[in-house]
Amino acid sequence: MLDGVSFDQLRTFIAAAEAGSFSAAGRRLGRAQSVVSQTIANLEDQLRVALFDRAGRYPQLTDEGRILLGDARAVAGGIDSLKARAKSMAGGIEPELSVVIDVMFPMVVVTKLAGSFGEAFPATPLRLYVEALGGVAKALLDGQCDLGVMGTLAPNLPELVTERLVGVHMIMVASPDHPLAKQGGPLTACDLANHVQLVLTDRTELSKGQEFGVFSPRTWRLADLGAKHAFLRAGLGWGGMPAPMVARDLKEGTLVEITLEDAPPDGMFLTMSAAYRVDTPPGPAGRWFVDRMKALTAQCPEGR
Repeated sequence: MLDGVSFDQLRTFIAAAEAGSFSAAGRRLGRAQSVVSQTIANLEDQLRVALFDRAGRYPQLTDEGRILLGDARAVAGGIDSLKARAKSMAGGIEPELSVVIDVMFPMVVVTKLAGSFGEAFPATPLRLYVEALGGVAKALLDGQCDLGVMGTLAPNLPELVTERLVGVHMIMVASPDHPLAKQGGPLTACDLANHVQLVLTDRTELSKGQEFGVFSPRTWRLADLGAKHAFLRAGLGWGGMPAPMVARDLKEGTLVEITLEDAPPDGMFLTMSAAYRVDTPPGPAGRWFVDRMKALTAQCPEGR
């Protein structure tokens, strides 16, 4: 008997529970009260459970009815999701969007973007990965992700198309107790060579031999930006960080900016670009994602 339970019966049950009466549910569904009443009675017969107590003027949910109402809503929600996703697919929208983001990219942009994406494409699941250096390109080349945001060290590969987004401001920092922080003034190459520079390393071979902002021959290489941040705060070395990530540290004094004699006069910027495979250009959801990224990064105060 349970195999005969239909979506229409569940929808009628939900409407009656939410509207407070069979007549109100009928008006919501565009049906006669008698049809609503009979549909619910048939559902109760199939479930072998009384969903409503009809003793009063208005039907009241029984304890069993209240429990099963949650299940009915879950089933109805799943069917609505299925219908919405099928409609999106029929319209050419990707069934899922997977994106890999460079760890240096401003997270405030990512969170705003993800929120807007959920509103614009509610039936399209979003998968986000965070990688460093060549890890972004590898995820794209391996087909793990549809879109990527790559930094300067990403290799120039003919398999990938790139669209410039923003230059992320990078600053050199150290703990206030570090010797370089105490030395003050523009630091020379000789000054830097005497101290360990903390450098983000690549877990792939794609950016092997390429360096960005490495000034000291003495380096400790870390594969995680969070670990690098913690090492900097602990005074275990000095190094470059995205300005947004250390803004609070600079304000509170847990890190201080150090200036380099050979640094570019207008500051160091790490170029970020949207990327995707030549043979799999973004669909409607992916194109929206890239265009929205461009709009948000144009408003980013720490970018250029």
